[in-house]
Amino acid sequence: MSDASAVFYRSLAPSMPEAVNAKGMYIYDQDGKQYLDMSGGAAVSCVGHAHPHVVQALCAQVETMGFAHTAFFTNAPQERLAAHIAGKFAEAGAKVYFTSGGSEANETAFKLAWQYWRSKGQPNKKKIISRVHSYHGNTLATLSASGNLPRRRVMGDVLFDWPRIDPCYAYRDQKEGEPAEAYGLRAANRLEDMIAREGAETIAAFIAEPVVGASLGVVPPAPGYFKRIREICDTHDILLIADEIMCGTGRTGTFFAHEQDGFLPDIVTLAKGIAGGYQPLAATLARAKVHQTFTQTGKAFAHGHTYVGHASACAAGLAVMEVIEDEDLLSNVRHTGDYLQEHLTAAFGGRAYVGDIRGRGLFRGIEFVADKKTKAPFADEMNITPALKRAAMQHGLICYPGGGSARDNLGSHILLAPPFIAEPAHIDALIGKLDAMFADVFDG
Repeated sequence: MSDASAVFYRSLAPSMPEAVNAKGMYIYDQDGKQYLDMSGGAAVSCVGHAHPHVVQALCAQVETMGFAHTAFFTNAPQERLAAHIAGKFAEAGAKVYFTSGGSEANETAFKLAWQYWRSKGQPNKKKIISRVHSYHGNTLATLSASGNLPRRRVMGDVLFDWPRIDPCYAYRDQKEGEPAEAYGLRAANRLEDMIAREGAETIAAFIAEPVVGASLGVVPPAPGYFKRIREICDTHDILLIADEIMCGTGRTGTFFAHEQDGFLPDIVTLAKGIAGGYQPLAATLARAKVHQTFTQTGKAFAHGHTYVGHASACAAGLAVMEVIEDEDLLSNVRHTGDYLQEHLTAAFGGRAYVGDIRGRGLFRGIEFVADKKTKAPFADEMNITPALKRAAMQHGLICYPGGGSARDNLGSHILLAPPFIAEPAHIDALIGKLDAMFADVFDG
């Protein structure tokens, strides 16, 4: 990266290494430096880099037919991958709509919800309720539904002013002595209060990440939280959207993250790991009742992008699904995830600057605080989050730093989402790199 580059980079960082090769758990730059990929980029590389089965399947599809516009044709990879994903859902009859990324998947979910209610004769149901400190995408609609405060501030007043409730965030919100189940119920009932304020007749859907990813640093829900959310949505005739773009496709140990919380969403969005980074791909799954509304009224879903159901992307996604099943990687996600949590806690749980270590499966977060007792974040001017990223790269580690806003009462955090092929030896190497990295940032 230099002034001579014609690339409009996402940041103004003075320099970035050039990635030239990747294999398994590692990425290599132009100087041959090795980086242990412990976040899969952004929870993307679920089967590791350059997996031979995925590479072969993708190359074979491109050689046969890379692209045929799905306004004119369907294709076998799209049909097979949709059947595979729908078959994982707990209710028969689900339909799957493929796009190129998570923002498009959630945009699709919103348009499904709006057109669903219009088809049912309730066109005033337009609002999307979300949660503070959530992140659902970077289009205007998905960013409007996001509660990521720094991202929202950058866009100013151009976003839609939709309602948001506080998240289910036990580390900062659960009262001392309050049982986890009682806290989950209290947090969920905030949705009931918001519906009463806004009017159920104006609300199309509630969207939430079953396990919050980038904005909070891997925050699972309290027990019973989503069951109560489901009850509230059913009582007030509101669709429930599970944003599993980061936490789904096996990341938490089950194919759908919502499986572990015993509720059934009306719409589920998937991206990131669905094609493992081999192609841009996302999916929006709709329950049968949502799809049937369109077929019963005879009105098609008015929405589309050029690369909907892209043959090569779906071929990559199908190959990734085959690797996950053939190599029993979800079992490894659970077992190695436990190993990861145990060793993170043992190594860093007692550090004065570590507030919380949490997560599910191979989806873990460490939150950093200036004061462990009060949970006060580090001051914004200390720039802890960018310092964590710089130190990680220096030590040959890829992780996903975020948070770090005293203004929003959020500690800095790192998100860990290694490929599902991670082994204990990789976790041991991670611990050593984190130790050196923390020494640079917190003890230097």
